[in-house]
Amino acid sequence: MTDATPARGWFVAFEGGEGSGKSTQARLLAEAIGGFLTREPGGTPLGDQLRRLLLDPASGAIDRRAEALLMAADRAQHVSEVVRPALGSGRHVVSDRSAMSFLAYQGWGRGLPVEELRRLSDWASGGLWPDLVVLVDVAPQVAAARRAADGHAPDRLEAEVDGFHERVRVGFAALAEADPRRWVVIDGDGAVEEVAERVNGAWAAFLCQAGG
Repeated sequence: MTDATPARGWFVAFEGGEGSGKSTQARLLAEAIGGFLTREPGGTPLGDQLRRLLLDPASGAIDRRAEALLMAADRAQHVSEVVRPALGSGRHVVSDRSAMSFLAYQGWGRGLPVEELRRLSDWASGGLWPDLVVLVDVAPQVAAARRAADGHAPDRLEAEVDGFHERVRVGFAALAEADPRRWVVIDGDGAVEEVAERVNGAWAAFLCQAGG
């Protein structure tokens, strides 16, 4: 895979529901392009603490606005400490989730106003949004089977009812449809290598379109 690094690296985010395989694909693309792999929530010492609070079932019920504000705080620290410095050095950043998950999960999933969340995230990140968003999409039954086979205890978000996860999936689809120049939807069904080939093709097409 050829790649000419721009003066500022490209910011690539992988999105998808629980069990979509996006984390694996984010790691594989980062390895293939020599990018810096990170994640949201998390990616910084403060972010890792916030991630534990947000995902640990022992945290109990968290008010949906409190949850959104914690997510925004994580993003502010992540962008300031990790993403902007890496991009500024000319390195590509590949993130397992980004502000787009914020819109899908807290907006469509929790029912908070999406445009208010968009403004909040824009402020938290200082206006930085991914250059390319790769949505790894799988059918709900495939995602459910993968989560069941994983064997680990579900976190707070994974344990949400199926209706929540379906709303999130609808949200991702709506975001992708509204911004086709930024988003690419990848069929996440199939072997890891097959999905990776689709992702690599999308990355090559993005570079060609971006002139990089």
